[in-house]
Amino acid sequence: MRIIGLDFGSRTTGIAMSDPGETLASPVETVFREEEENLKQTVHRIRQLAEENDVHKIVLGLPKNMNNTLGERAEKTLAFKRRLERDLYRVEILLWDERLSTRMAEKPLLERGLDRHQRKRVVDQIAAVYILQGYLDAQRARREEGNRSVDNG
Repeated sequence: MRIIGLDFGSRTTGIAMSDPGETLASPVETVFREEEENLKQTVHRIRQLAEENDVHKIVLGLPKNMNNTLGERAEKTLAFKRRLERDLYRVEILLWDERLSTRMAEKPLLERGLDRHQRKRVVDQIAAVYILQGYLDAQRARREEGNRSVDNG
């Protein structure tokens, strides 16, 4: 099985996906939309990817403020989560703190000398990779910690 990672923005949604062993996140694509509120095409594409790749879980980045509060973008993300839960009812939707993921994603793109237009095409995918990889790494660490506890018990 695989896990999808999402970086949900006002006009774009970056998509990443794990390998079948749920170890490594890779970029998949960016879904662009003309109108911020028109999510039909975005949800359709995510559902299509989930069905084609035996996805059982989606990790959706939650853009918290640096002081851990939720702003307007986070509220829209929560509404998007509810939409995904309604339309992809067989897939578990989890939230993951994504603070600074876009900034971290832009850094290597800037270092490669990509212009703003080139970065815009891929930055959301890379941010989705950071979100999903953070989740995968945390899950692996939790399993390893659990194994150590059992071994020491």
